[in-house]
Amino acid sequence: MRAFERVRPVCIPLFLKKSAMFAVIRTGGKQYKVAPNDVIFVEKLPVEAGATIDLDDVLMVGDDEGATAGTPELNGVHVTATVLEQKRDDKILVFKKRRRHNYRRKNGHRQYLTVLRINDIVTGAAPAAV
Repeated sequence: MRAFERVRPVCIPLFLKKSAMFAVIRTGGKQYKVAPNDVIFVEKLPVEAGATIDLDDVLMVGDDEGATAGTPELNGVHVTATVLEQKRDDKILVFKKRRRHNYRRKNGHRQYLTVLRINDIVTGAAPAAV
């Protein structure tokens, strides 16, 4: 790319930025940083598609002003999510070989997943009166 073809970065004025609330949740032995309207793939949860679930294992909550971390989790904070679908991940091939021993094994694995859309991050703070 030549110097005169470089694209300028898009600058968003501060008054147009919305408060970006996020949370770090733990499910299936993994941690996910989520925000409202995010779609995430987690380990299989025993719920049907279309159901709404509460994820209570919240490790951190934050926004533009700062973050609050729990020890190890926050009390009174939960994340609500809607289950979009239950699906299986792409196949992972497992190939084992020991050279000079005529030993070759090929195996496949497809992980079960639950697709979630994050609806809201509910904190213990009362909403501001208008």
